[in-house]
Amino acid sequence: MALAWVIVLLLAGLALIVFGADALVDGSSSLARRLKVSEFVIGLTIVGMGTSAPEMVVSWLGAIKGSADISLGNVLGSNIFNTLLILGVTALILPIGITKRNKTWDIPVNIVVTVMFIVFGMYDRIISRLDGVIFLGLFAAYMWLSFRNQDKSAEPEHEASGERPVWLAILMVLGGLAGLVFGGNLFVNNATDIARRIGVSDKFIAITLLAGGTSLPELATCVVAAARKKGALALGNIIGSNLFNLLLIVGGAALIRPLSFLGLSYVDMGVLTVSSIALLTACFIGKKDKIDRLDGAFFLAIWAAYMTFLFIKL
Repeated sequence: MALAWVIVLLLAGLALIVFGADALVDGSSSLARRLKVSEFVIGLTIVGMGTSAPEMVVSWLGAIKGSADISLGNVLGSNIFNTLLILGVTALILPIGITKRNKTWDIPVNIVVTVMFIVFGMYDRIISRLDGVIFLGLFAAYMWLSFRNQDKSAEPEHEASGERPVWLAILMVLGGLAGLVFGGNLFVNNATDIARRIGVSDKFIAITLLAGGTSLPELATCVVAAARKKGALALGNIIGSNLFNLLLIVGGAALIRPLSFLGLSYVDMGVLTVSSIALLTACFIGKKDKIDRLDGAFFLAIWAAYMTFLFIKL
């Protein structure tokens, strides 16, 4: 395929992602108000899982084909992108409010799951089928607890008048997710095509292009959410995506085929751990009720340093 056509398809995928994110944020916010569910929980579940669909496809196909570097590299890279790049950009646009529940439950759980992922993998340098079952069980438990103990204390009051009907909100959510998934797939396939023409490793492609490309739905969704002052939805999207990636996607991929941890370096795992800890420290340094623009700039600096390291090692 001619390079010019590859670039056209790349831009078409990007356009689908942008329009899909706009519809998803609008529809999910309306759905949250209609069903009296907090925007954070909507972001954590419907939006978080929906925007992680590209990661699921890439990682599970990687497991089926026996490429652990693609499966694990995509998840690890996506979580780093989510926390450092996406939350960083989102916080620069609009400081993100944090509730007491976020501080005491959601963000600590994100750290615990990240550490579990690394410990399980480092123990025998493999994510086994038993590990996969444990991850899937934890995912189901966390989703159940999130709906049961949702915190609406930080949600603003909304007027019901003028809101979209539930059927239209659901249609917008589904249409937005479809745009994100198909657009993300177009973007990832053509970006990977360009990278392979240049000649780089599977791990590099997974951690940079695949992780960045499959995280585009989260980026688009969070930027749109921030622009519309939906900080809770953006934070829920990132935490939900991170947990979805580590628990459901890795758990499912490990059930398909045990995943070798040998392709991941200590630097990769260290940056993943630092990204989750940085999110926690942002809650307790300075203004304790939000992730502010200074935190966002700090996240972006860590991400830029890691990307520089990967390019140097290329």
